[in-house]
Amino acid sequence: MERDRNYWLAFALLGLVMLMWAGNSIVGRAVRHDIPPFALAFGRWALALLILLPFAVRPVWRDRAALLRGWKPVLLLGLLGVASFNSFLYAGLRYTTATNALLLQAAIPALVVLFEALLFRVRPGTGQTIAVGCSVTGVLVIVFEGDPASVLRLRFGTGDVLILAAVVVWSLYTVLLRLRPAVSPVSFVAVTFAIGAVAVAPLALWEWRAGERIVWTATSLAAFAYVAVLAALAAYFIYNWAAATIGAARAGQAITLMPLFGALLSALLLGERLLAYHLAGMALILAGIVIGALARRERDTAGASPGAALEDGP
Repeated sequence: MERDRNYWLAFALLGLVMLMWAGNSIVGRAVRHDIPPFALAFGRWALALLILLPFAVRPVWRDRAALLRGWKPVLLLGLLGVASFNSFLYAGLRYTTATNALLLQAAIPALVVLFEALLFRVRPGTGQTIAVGCSVTGVLVIVFEGDPASVLRLRFGTGDVLILAAVVVWSLYTVLLRLRPAVSPVSFVAVTFAIGAVAVAPLALWEWRAGERIVWTATSLAAFAYVAVLAALAAYFIYNWAAATIGAARAGQAITLMPLFGALLSALLLGERLLAYHLAGMALILAGIVIGALARRERDTAGASPGAALEDGP
């Protein structure tokens, strides 16, 4: 019973995470002229770490032996999911729209399934394959505005390439979360945030020496607060827990909710219209997530081993 509650709670909370991360892309795009991308990434992790530090000192000290034994995967996860992903994302948002960034990130579920198969020999079931295909189709409907011929007009710029690099990095992070040592969530998040801040610091310094400056306004302060408290602290704790509860592939599939939330936020905050193809794409995205969730429950009911494909994490 508790396992079932945690399973469905993980999906519900992942929806909240995707809403916060959709806002992260919109904030990154909105302040692109006021906050340089590496400064925003460094400020995000440094501020999040400062907030977390008073609560993390004891857990990190208690888990120090496990963290030292598992320093290689911890370092790799910090560099991938904290430093690299957000640096690529914020840099890309200088040259492409938040909508493009959100849509491109919808490729993550398919890449997670691919990397799981390549790195850990995890083969997706039929239900999971249908679920990913359904959600990705929904995203494509939104990308191409319900017109397949628009694929011929598709153009990739510098920003889109940077966002795609972020997509690859995050997909790897999601799959490799299974390698993290058995330490408390606070310890893991604090150490990976520290790794991210240290890794991004030289890039932020290089940016500053190149003449890039933060324009300090109420908006830029609010942006730092949002990306540090909600998009970093709250979202990473929830995402890491959810990936351990429902498995990497299903946690990654929830990324397809970001275009949906991005379209809704754009309509609410920017006055953009929601058209029929938006609604059709949203329906397919939600259907894919529901199919994936139900397929997993049916497999567990049939007696499959819960840990067979890292579905429940370490």
